[in-house]
Amino acid sequence: MSNCPPFIALIVVGMFPALSADAQDFDVDQIVMAEILPGWRAADGTHIAALHLTLAPGWKTYWRHPGEAGIPPEFNWQGSANLASVSVRWPVPEVFEINDLRSIGYGGDLVLPLEVTPSAPGQTVDLALTADLGICKDICVPLTLSLNAALLPGPGTKDPAIRAALANQPGDGGDGGISALTCQVEPIADGLRITAQMTLPATGAEETGVIELEGAAVWASPPELTRNGHTLRLASDLVPPEGAPFLLDRSQLRITVLGTDRAVEVRGCPAG
Repeated sequence: MSNCPPFIALIVVGMFPALSADAQDFDVDQIVMAEILPGWRAADGTHIAALHLTLAPGWKTYWRHPGEAGIPPEFNWQGSANLASVSVRWPVPEVFEINDLRSIGYGGDLVLPLEVTPSAPGQTVDLALTADLGICKDICVPLTLSLNAALLPGPGTKDPAIRAALANQPGDGGDGGISALTCQVEPIADGLRITAQMTLPATGAEETGVIELEGAAVWASPPELTRNGHTLRLASDLVPPEGAPFLLDRSQLRITVLGTDRAVEVRGCPAG
């Protein structure tokens, strides 16, 4: 990309033990290219940058919640300087099938916006990112990306690729058409079962739902989704590492509906 400060990208490939010798004989550099787009400094002092991945035809990587058969992405910012926090702004993903299992992710060209908050406003952020990702086609490969970039103060250039990715976010709650949302919570042997019911016009011919608990290492089962007119019902099991019922903070629930026409999500879910 032109006008980008230098960045360093290191890709370390790990292979699943089940892969054949032939599967291990490919060149990952021919499958994925990675860089940090430096973006611009916003008026509120945050810096808008992006992780840019270019995947070879047929290869895919995963959304924050990868579905039934994906590798969840993990980001580590250790080694950064003048960094208070980073918020990843996920564009609307696609739903696809791998080995007869439904997964959620991206193919082709992915621009993943990063909302970076400096510790010292008005100063350069030296961003260091280690990203553990999965990429899949006929096989799945876990890999580690190491990238560095200097995010300079000043207005910079409002990169159209980042702006397009920011515009391609799920609709927000009521603005996206969700109303009359309630959640019932019941304990199960190894966690909690969440049943969400909402009023939401159809988002497409096919719909997929996701229920997540933000800020917690809690596994969520693929939701059972049923629709009756404008009434949508999702049910999912949330299982923590200790495998037992737990105290739920309802404000940390995030519910996303992905349709073939549009996507919508809402944070928090009151009792029914």
